[in-house]
Amino acid sequence: MGNIEVVPEKVAWVLVRDGRVLVTRNRGVDVFYFPGGIREPGESDAETLAREIDEELQSRIDTTTMEHVGTFETHRASDGCTDFRMICYTAAYSGPLVASSEIAESDWFGYGDRARVSAVGQMVFDVLHTSGRLL
Repeated sequence: MGNIEVVPEKVAWVLVRDGRVLVTRNRGVDVFYFPGGIREPGESDAETLAREIDEELQSRIDTTTMEHVGTFETHRASDGCTDFRMICYTAAYSGPLVASSEIAESDWFGYGDRARVSAVGQMVFDVLHTSGRLL
């Protein structure tokens, strides 16, 4: 039986406000990402998103309001296989949206800032822009 390659997955939060979307940047990198993170063993998407947003932005996700925005994948040029997957949700929240120590910066980006986000993030930007949610 062949080896099954596990594709890294991130569960991400897409918070759009006034035509702009919330993004964060980790220390030591220039590229911005959607807040969220990697699922721990046994976690659901809702549990992952709630934990990660609490850790990164000190805010509480209302998991009952989560709506799937889309699942986005990047592929290796060498063989076309998926090398990263991001599962994106919108959700209501409560709390301050204050970046924790692991986050160097948070910002609100419009579509003109697309080049400043990760490759998979650019896919989300395109979907949000096409739907009229991101200006």
